[in-house]
Amino acid sequence: MCDTRKRVKVEGYAAASVNIMASISAKHGILSTKSSLQNKILPFSVCIQRATEVKSLRASTNSTNQHNEKYCIDLVRSRDYDGFVCSLLLPESARRSSLALRALNVELAQVKDSVSQKTIGLMRMQFWKTAVEEIYRDDPPVQPIGIELWKAVRKHTLTKRWMLRIITEREKDLEDRAYRTLQELETYSENTQSSLLYLLLETLGVKDVHADHAASHIGKAQGIVTCLRATPHHSRRRRVYLPMDICMLHGVSQEDFIRGSRDQNIRDVVYDIASQAHVHLQHARSFSKSVPAAASAAFLQTVVLEDYLQRVRKVDFDVFHPSLQKRNPLLALQLYIRSWKTTY
Repeated sequence: MCDTRKRVKVEGYAAASVNIMASISAKHGILSTKSSLQNKILPFSVCIQRATEVKSLRASTNSTNQHNEKYCIDLVRSRDYDGFVCSLLLPESARRSSLALRALNVELAQVKDSVSQKTIGLMRMQFWKTAVEEIYRDDPPVQPIGIELWKAVRKHTLTKRWMLRIITEREKDLEDRAYRTLQELETYSENTQSSLLYLLLETLGVKDVHADHAASHIGKAQGIVTCLRATPHHSRRRRVYLPMDICMLHGVSQEDFIRGSRDQNIRDVVYDIASQAHVHLQHARSFSKSVPAAASAAFLQTVVLEDYLQRVRKVDFDVFHPSLQKRNPLLALQLYIRSWKTTY
């Protein structure tokens, strides 16, 4: 009887021990499996997290890039519509860089009219001088035009001298006085509009002496025409920038323009100035057979200049005629046709 009880007791202990060991093994197995699953799942979790971060960073970068480009587009479209249309007709590889350059030109041009004191204007010009230097050190300012210019410089290896020359000449123009001579207006136009054309040629990969000669004359013509087109606007603000030597030659005073006079001597002044712009256009076109076909895209502005000169001639050089203040609705089509023909 005693032996039977002992055997039952021992078997009970043995069964209990087996159950305990089984439960411990099962517990360890679950822990081991959980740890194994974590080791397998965790790297994927990290990858997903990193991928999400990268995707978010790219989205942020793309958003910023789009904002910078849109800023330049909106600025050029609102303040230099003709230049905006000309830029759209450039090859895709040069289009964005062209808009950045034109945005800089617009930004500099509007300083004169947007500041109340010359000192403030000089400070803004100094900002852009510093910005250009930083752009060429691969450290552009955090500003839409600055970032877009930096990309253009990196893509096309643009010449720094032309940018600085535009800024320096615009800075001199803060004096807010009429040009003393027609030659002074031509010099200003060469240093601003022609320099812009040299940069546009570089975005197109054109390096040619004949193209540069054509750009020089087209830039001078554009500066002269811009001065004529802006005369009614400036006169309303009691400002006159037309060359004084031409005005004196025909016995015209600044007050005559401020009053909006449409007398014959006023028309004679406009005729002389417009004729000089026409001469520069003719000189530019005399190089057309020697200029590379690719350069014609940078010279589409000649269509705009020719359009204005024809219209001012039709109204007998009355610079205050209302029709001259309206945009030619067919101009965009004319620009497209000229770009298709690759001529200027």
